[in-house]
This record gives sequence, structure tokens and C-alpha cells, in this order.
Amino acid sequence: MSENNVKRKAPKYEVPLWHKSNLSIEEATAYTGISRDKLYEMTNREDCPFVLWIGNRRLIKRQVFDEYIAKMYSI
Repeated sequence: MSENNVKRKAPKYEVPLWHKSNLSIEEATAYTGISRDKLYEMTNREDCPFVLWIGNRRLIKRQVFDEYIAKMYSI
């Protein structure tokens, strides 16, 4: 097989969670230690300040979430 026919992988960027502006539920679980079910419960509320909806997909706004958690006594 010639060099030109070899399929090349697109580069994968590994960005540390604390540098990302938005986190998936799974990433937020790893980042905070809060369970997946609890994060879904928290982000289901209409007044949730740290959820970003993209279609049916929810992302956690990391900086807003950090501030929210810092102010909370319990969740």
C-alpha cells in the first residue's frame, strides 16, 4: 500500500477538565464526584443556572457550576 492511500486519524485533543468551558454529564461527574443521577436531577430544573442545552444534549457550564457549588451548603 502506498503512502498516499494510508488513512490518517484526525488529531484528538486532550483538554484537561478544569480548562474546558463546558462539561458533559460524565465529565462533570469525574470533575466533581457528584453522581450522574444527581447531576441529571439538578439540571432538570428550569431555573438551573449552569445547564446549557444543545438540542436534547445538556452540558454543564463549568465556571458557573463551580460558583454554584461553592455557595451551596448541601445539594
